[in-house]
Amino acid sequence: MGQPEHLHPAAVAARDPQRPALTLGDTTWTYAELEAAANGFAHGLRAAGLMPGDGIAVLLGNRLEVFVAYWAAMRSGLYYTPISTHLHSGEIAWILQSARPKLLLTSPNFLERLEPIADSLPAIRLLADAASPTALWQTLEDFTAGQPDTFPEDASEGAALLFSSGTTGRPKGVINARPGAAPGTIGELARRRMALHEIDERVTYLSTAPLYHSAPLRYTEMVLRSGGRCVIMEKFDATRALELIERHRVTHSQWVPTMFVRLLRLPEDARQRHDLSSHRYAVHAAAPCPPEVKRAMLDWWGPILHEYYSATEANGQTVIGPEEWLAHPGSVGRPLLGEVRIRDAEGRDLPAGETGLVYLGGGARFEYLDDPEKTAAAHAPDGLSTLGDIGHLDADGYLYLTDRRDFTIISGGVNIYPREVEDILLAHPRVADAAVFGLPDDEFGERVHAVVEPVAEAADDPGLAAELSAFCRQHLAHLKCPRDFEFRSHLPRLPTGKLAKGSLRLEVMAALGEAESQAGGTLPLTSLQ
Repeated sequence: MGQPEHLHPAAVAARDPQRPALTLGDTTWTYAELEAAANGFAHGLRAAGLMPGDGIAVLLGNRLEVFVAYWAAMRSGLYYTPISTHLHSGEIAWILQSARPKLLLTSPNFLERLEPIADSLPAIRLLADAASPTALWQTLEDFTAGQPDTFPEDASEGAALLFSSGTTGRPKGVINARPGAAPGTIGELARRRMALHEIDERVTYLSTAPLYHSAPLRYTEMVLRSGGRCVIMEKFDATRALELIERHRVTHSQWVPTMFVRLLRLPEDARQRHDLSSHRYAVHAAAPCPPEVKRAMLDWWGPILHEYYSATEANGQTVIGPEEWLAHPGSVGRPLLGEVRIRDAEGRDLPAGETGLVYLGGGARFEYLDDPEKTAAAHAPDGLSTLGDIGHLDADGYLYLTDRRDFTIISGGVNIYPREVEDILLAHPRVADAAVFGLPDDEFGERVHAVVEPVAEAADDPGLAAELSAFCRQHLAHLKCPRDFEFRSHLPRLPTGKLAKGSLRLEVMAALGEAESQAGGTLPLTSLQ
């Protein structure tokens, strides 16, 4: 299909080969260097027998090799599947068995997790980013040795085969595009995002999150297609992020709400030490942002916070700028493309102000890998689709998210949405993080349970539960307030900002069941009944 003329790093390299493309730590790659590496890998994949429609998987931290693999796939017509580095052996096996890639690029660091599942996997070629302690692996350097660094003559766009974060169950493979388009082809949703956030060759973008997640992967993709520069953090650190904004004159960045909390917890002198004047777009998503946290960030950074609501499925998207948010606090915006509707359990549209399932349109018509029933259940006959989120629209058409359908607590016949309670708890100065969910209750069906990560100085305070209970009762109806509080040094929040609430709830239920059977019903937590 030939070399792309626009919206592809190959096109940028052709017109400006020495333009900086990627910076990680002390290493910077130009577009020419990125292109040579991606082309060599693409030719190596073809030599290894991979054909358009096949797939590769990547199990790596935030490394420059991630971009080699991704952009090789995006010129070889391949599916690209990134795997979370936090997964255990069985979870990795589930994804590999589902995606069925022909090659896995990983690191010797993950050998211990891969060895126990080797016999249960389909035939996958193992490729390491460095020398491996076992001869079973071929190094990336050997794989690409002798391969040309030219753009493939039969190049075509690949497609990401991403898996959901699995916060409510097993990760789901999501297909929202197919390989085979001409190089430089992008969807209308991405095109509009690039225009909305002014993504072009003048951008210097700070990527704060893991590249196995859809949001940072897609944002870096948009920047590199446009000729901008991506500054990649190996892992998030609040002080380091501020340093990088100043050092590289960052114009755009992407965050999740827990990162904002960490930033706001910095001492005042650390917050004010750095010149952030270059910073024009601080984009955030992935998890609901408590309104008080967002207000504090706007007070600090000014009107540069831009929020969006979307998902791995890419079935639609709402967006909201800082001025709009101040007029509609708590909202995640209006559709960037298509429409948003609120529907009841029977699929009927609900008027403004009424809560129901959020349906989106205008994006991709996605499918869940090897699960036609789940795919059908997510789509309505008119083409709109739902991800299971609950929310409502206001009179101006702005969307407000309430919670996930899977986490709704029904206590005494009343629906209670954990996010509302979590937002109140996170507004308390002695709370670093919080998770709220329902536990079985003989009288009410479910009771509200809170797991709280206190700030360090409050960790040993025996009166903290009573203090938080009183705080909740000042702001919420009493039936919504937690009846039990449990305190932990940290919560299982993924680096993407999402809380693994499903697994946390199961863990708490198992612990309570064991404690009740051993101690006659005594709960290993603070009960305020």
